[in-house]
Amino acid sequence: MLLRPTTDADLARVTDFIVEEPISWIPADRYRAELAEGMYRPQWSWIAEADGDIVARALWWGQAASEHPVALDCLHVAPSVPDRAGLAADLLRAGHTAFGQAGAAQPPLYNLTLSNGWRDDPAVSAALAWRREAALAAGLTHEVERLRLEWTPGTGVPAESGRLTFEEAPDEEFLDAFRRVAEGSLDAETRQHLAAHGPSATARKELDFYLGCPGERAWWRLARTPDGAVAGFAIPSATPYNPNVGYLGVVPELRGRGYVDVLLAEITRSHAERGAELITATTDTGNAPMAAAFERAGYRNTQIRMLFSAPAG
Repeated sequence: MLLRPTTDADLARVTDFIVEEPISWIPADRYRAELAEGMYRPQWSWIAEADGDIVARALWWGQAASEHPVALDCLHVAPSVPDRAGLAADLLRAGHTAFGQAGAAQPPLYNLTLSNGWRDDPAVSAALAWRREAALAAGLTHEVERLRLEWTPGTGVPAESGRLTFEEAPDEEFLDAFRRVAEGSLDAETRQHLAAHGPSATARKELDFYLGCPGERAWWRLARTPDGAVAGFAIPSATPYNPNVGYLGVVPELRGRGYVDVLLAEITRSHAERGAELITATTDTGNAPMAAAFERAGYRNTQIRMLFSAPAG
């Protein structure tokens, strides 16, 4: 078995590799389009060959400006392979090793998209099972299930409540706000980084991440109560595909007052005023208060995402 990154000469064979299981995969037209934009790259696309035939494929994705891949988007092993999980794990480890040698600090996460109610669908559950086994064996042992949500204009644009005021602020003030709202967070990734690195480093990581997203820094707003105290912040952001709800948080001492709804409304209104036809968002299934806030705001759950990542290092 030969495990290797692809070359330009492999393009037709890589895109002809069809995934028939009911789970997320990357179709040929999307791969070709995003390959041209630098979001997929030959050195990030790995294959396993047996007797010259491709029997497995792993496609890692990054933003056009990314130095290293950000996420594994598609992992597939031909059903004819006796140990699909074992070969998939070997392919992931080979890719991770190469990315590390190229300077990546950590293996990219693995992002699978599933249908709602996937646990009741034996075909989806089976498709996930061997991929999960492979991800865990390859060191992506931190597992989180997330809701993928959408807002469209038909839901209606929320009115301003007047309960908080919103203002632009320098990075230093947002850094402090990130640090404060991380305390007691129910977000699994934030909790993992807090445990590994503490609040200051976690805040810096979050700030740097959102500064690097496609959304505009000028959209960010610090939220204050009528007496001028910082209540939290709202960061409308974007992916390469859609405007999204980047990050919002309420400082611990002011939680339980409904400010989460005010912050989410500010983000929604901000995007809507710029003409957004679709706003996307995600939150952990374990973060019940945030999921409830999205439901109150009219965001519809459209998919489930399973994320596998390496422990924070």
